[in-house]
Amino acid sequence: MKISAIQAHIEFGNVDANYGHIEAMIGQAAHEGANLVVLSELWNTAFYPTNVYELADEEGMRTKAFLSDLAQKYQIHIVGGSVANKRQGKLYNTTFVVDKMGKLVGEYDKVHLFTPGKEDTVFTPGNHLNVFELGGVKMASIICYDVRFSEWVRLAALKGAQILFVPAAWPYPRLEHWKVLCQARAIENQLFVVSVNGCGKTGKLNFCGGSQIINPWGTVLDSAGDDEKILSSSVDFSIVQEIRDSINVFRDRRTDLYELIERRGD
Repeated sequence: MKISAIQAHIEFGNVDANYGHIEAMIGQAAHEGANLVVLSELWNTAFYPTNVYELADEEGMRTKAFLSDLAQKYQIHIVGGSVANKRQGKLYNTTFVVDKMGKLVGEYDKVHLFTPGKEDTVFTPGNHLNVFELGGVKMASIICYDVRFSEWVRLAALKGAQILFVPAAWPYPRLEHWKVLCQARAIENQLFVVSVNGCGKTGKLNFCGGSQIINPWGTVLDSAGDDEKILSSSVDFSIVQEIRDSINVFRDRRTDLYELIERRGD
């Protein structure tokens, strides 16, 4: 499966321009042979204007139709990064996942809101994992700050995910954190990680790019600097089980000494 990650510059608060730019980049990735395309965090509004509630997609209707139409047009799966999404009067940072037939197969609201950026004062946190299947492969997605919580990612791995998507809006002062955290999540959970950041200056923030496609050994298969780029790699999922068999961290976990608590339905 050829996976492409779209590292794009998102215009601050310019929703229509952002939809147009993302549409063009998805088209480019499709023409370059992508089977699955991944977007970055809050690509409809950027992270995040003071009027983000007014700019947000109502019930995700525009975004779901947009992604579904492009998936069918190009016959590609799309992990739709995340968008500002209004639902029942509350604001969420939401991922929508559609398969190549345009069917919605996954939906996720960011669980760990970035308190240093006051995200928790504007957005409502989610309360469930997002594990889904595309092309017969179990996959999972989180959003940005979620990647710092290794226990959250481990739950997805325990549910069988072989690849983790991490859309983000990660600024420059913490570039090395971004790279190392994503590599660490790949190694400790023995899965592929596709980390997709924005780039360029947006509002007061300068996003660092640094998107990566990482294999379960932690090897970077493709990466970006701080400019726009479509990263791509052909991913062989058969190596996931080979690696898990060779160093079986899941078998060797000491669950008698610690406990992972899942809510019913996660």
